[in-house]
Amino acid sequence: MADLVLYTNPMSRGRIARWMLEEVGAPYETVALAYGPEMQSASYRALNPMGKVPTLTHGARVVTECGAICAYLADAFPAAGLAPPPTERAAYYRWLFFGAGPVEAATTNQAMGFTTDDPRQQGMLGYGSLERVVDALVAAVSDGPYLGGDAFSAADVYVGAQIGWGLEFGTLPRRRELVEYAERVRDRDAYRRAQALDDALTPSAPT
Repeated sequence: MADLVLYTNPMSRGRIARWMLEEVGAPYETVALAYGPEMQSASYRALNPMGKVPTLTHGARVVTECGAICAYLADAFPAAGLAPPPTERAAYYRWLFFGAGPVEAATTNQAMGFTTDDPRQQGMLGYGSLERVVDALVAAVSDGPYLGGDAFSAADVYVGAQIGWGLEFGTLPRRRELVEYAERVRDRDAYRRAQALDDALTPSAPT
């Protein structure tokens, strides 16, 4: 068994972790789990009590949550150059956590129809409104080719995947800056490899 093991499903956020693993370039094993009893089994929930994917194990270490997996792999494999030096990580941390918080919440609520125009209710939400989140993302991707400036990082894997999905599934508007950024970060060999691997695991649609 490889030192790194990815527990995933090709129709899940596990695609983000797969992309990050392909960027890192270290060998890893894939365990594909089906939704339902398989993900809710006692053996899997011993790793991830949420019964969700992805989960990454690295030897005896267990990491869940896509943003955490991306950040962990960037630190565990520094030769891949996917995290800035510690003294230059302000933007890196900012956008990683922005992706895990406001972007995830705002786009999920949008998809589920949980929206409000009430200023008081928006004040209680960590993201305020989807419009504010979109404006923040547009400003972030307009500052340079990548979220941290000139260098691609784990933050671009995580947030770039979210933006790509948001554009694809209609939970984010097709603002020119977002479209161009999504195209830019996806134009990578690691992304294409990851997509091919997960596509191969995706059940074919019935004919």
